[in-house]
Amino acid sequence: MSIPAPFRRVLEAGDPAWTEGLNPELVVVYGDKRRKYLECYTMQAIEEVDEKIESLPRGSVERRMLQRLFNGQSHPTSVDETGRLVLPAKLRQKIGLTGEAFFIGAGDTFQIWEPETYETEEQAATDEWLDELPDDVDPLIYLDRQPGE
Repeated sequence: MSIPAPFRRVLEAGDPAWTEGLNPELVVVYGDKRRKYLECYTMQAIEEVDEKIESLPRGSVERRMLQRLFNGQSHPTSVDETGRLVLPAKLRQKIGLTGEAFFIGAGDTFQIWEPETYETEEQAATDEWLDELPDDVDPLIYLDRQPGE
């Protein structure tokens, strides 16, 4: 599948080993059974996740489970010369991807969805959240709030 150019720029910027002419590397996390999407991490982003996992107490259930979710259920790869990403059949099957994909950027990560799944599940959840807001509330107000407010 072809990675949108803006997402490729983020992957390049987030790969310390990348230089002009090389293919940026990334890690595709397919995660637990509840995930209906693939999450693509820049190399810097996945290193941050790994550092946080390593900071957890050795032998803790949380550390072990997060290692399994991020290290054991991921696929290191790179974007090819044509800007495409080749996903193994296992990953395509996990999200039911048979044709075009839907991409959502989130800073130094992006998600890959089967378009109909996104539309029926994630968009419905967003619509539900918006419907709960008073009509005169613009969701942009949440950008200025501190976590927990």
